Amino acid sequence: MTGPRDATTPAASGEVSRTGKRVVLATLCATQITSWGVLYYAFPVLAGDITAATGWSTAAITAALSASQLVAALVGIPVGRRIDRHGPRTVMTAGSVLAVPAVVLVATAQNLLWFVAAWLVAGMAMGAVLYPPAFAALTRWHGPDPVRALTILTLAGGLASTVFAPLTAALVAHLDWRTTYLVLAAILATITVPAHWFGLRQPWPPRPEPGRVDTDPRHTARSGTFLALAVVMSLAALATFAAVINLVPLLTERGISTGVAAVALGLGGAGQVVGRLGYAAIVRHTSVLARTVAILAALALTTAALGVLATVVALTVGAVVAGMARGVFTLLQATAVTDRWGRRYYGHLTGLLSAPMTITMATAPFAGAALADVLGSYHTMFLVLGGLAAAAAVLSVLTIPRPASALS
Repeated sequence: MTGPRDATTPAASGEVSRTGKRVVLATLCATQITSWGVLYYAFPVLAGDITAATGWSTAAITAALSASQLVAALVGIPVGRRIDRHGPRTVMTAGSVLAVPAVVLVATAQNLLWFVAAWLVAGMAMGAVLYPPAFAALTRWHGPDPVRALTILTLAGGLASTVFAPLTAALVAHLDWRTTYLVLAAILATITVPAHWFGLRQPWPPRPEPGRVDTDPRHTARSGTFLALAVVMSLAALATFAAVINLVPLLTERGISTGVAAVALGLGGAGQVVGRLGYAAIVRHTSVLARTVAILAALALTTAALGVLATVVALTVGAVVAGMARGVFTLLQATAVTDRWGRRYYGHLTGLLSAPMTITMATAPFAGAALADVLGSYHTMFLVLGGLAAAAAVLSVLTIPRPASALS
């Protein structure tokens, strides 16, 4: 007689138990914290030590990180297609395996060309392990209502800087930057490789039925609606990330000390957590178009407000409120495809949608600083960024599929 099926035993139907879903969610929360922490948030902490020890310019090493983001954007497209067909276990494990030697190569780089090449390899790993593939995994495994799971995942992802920035700072206080990266590579290998391989063993559910949604993802990706969504999300991402990276320079321009500015930046991160907690309620009470316009308008208003406010208290409160808008925007991005075209080709379409967004995110630090230089001030630059987000809000009315191809 056959005993009861446990949470890790594949079912012919692709059904996943409640326990299995919890295992997947816990796995991805742990790996997102670790992957973001090592592959992204450790860098700004170590950048000063890297330039001091090697003589490479800050601009050059930052360009290497930006280049890795461009590679991640390109890799994310085939990764999304593979996840749609076969699930995330193999590809996310492979990404984790690749990430470890990539970080070792960063740590052992003997010249700038080697350093840049190492970050390009790291970018390939990022495309397979960061948010887009994790979003695709949870969206399929958690059925027609993945918002709660996505919210929990982004809340966990938001802890990456909270955990790894101080950890990296503590390590580099006692070790050099190279040894610090080697220690972080060991942490990455210890947590993410086994977690992805053993934690993502759940049976991969079959593709959802298409209903009234277009069954050809290539046709959807070439549609005016999808292209409009890509433009809208990219504009919003550019405004959002340029604002985050340039918040401290804005505050210091207003006469606020760097220490207080850093606290304001950290409180903005806390605001992101608060904003994400409210997203499920927003989904229940709004239509797709209404919440898209409202969230993008909130991004525009809060970003522009930072360019107008002048006192320490007002700017700190503004940073928190802007953080809340950014936090909700992350979940708007995660649900953009399912809200419009369903879950059937989520990985494929999200990979395509994430590519231009990732490119704008990679160029945002340079774009924001260059814009401030051209305009002569950071507060004027923030007004322009608010205008970009406002343009995205206006254009978002073009991102809703026509009734004939919309999701039933």
